[in-house]
Amino acid sequence: MSVAVKETWTVASAKARFSELIEKARSDGPQTVTRNGKPAVVLVSSEEWERRMRPKETLGEFFMNSPLRGSGIDLARLNDQPREIDLE
Repeated sequence: MSVAVKETWTVASAKARFSELIEKARSDGPQTVTRNGKPAVVLVSSEEWERRMRPKETLGEFFMNSPLRGSGIDLARLNDQPREIDLE
C-alpha cells in the first residue's frame, strides 16, 4: 500500500510543531517524519487509517474471486487414520 506523502518533517520540527503536524495530516494528507535524513514514520489521520485498513472484500468474496475456484483441485479431506508410532 503506497502512501502519497504531502510534506516531510524532521523529528525536531515534528516535536516542536506537533499540533500543526496533526492538522496537516488531517487536512492535507499523510506527513512523513524523517530521522537522520531518512524516512522514519508517516502520520495519517484516523479517517485515512480506517479507510485504508477496511477490508476491500469479505472473506466469502475473497474465496469466490479466487483464481483457484473451479480449477479442479481436489480439496477433499482424506479419511485415513494416523499411523501408530512406538515412542519407547
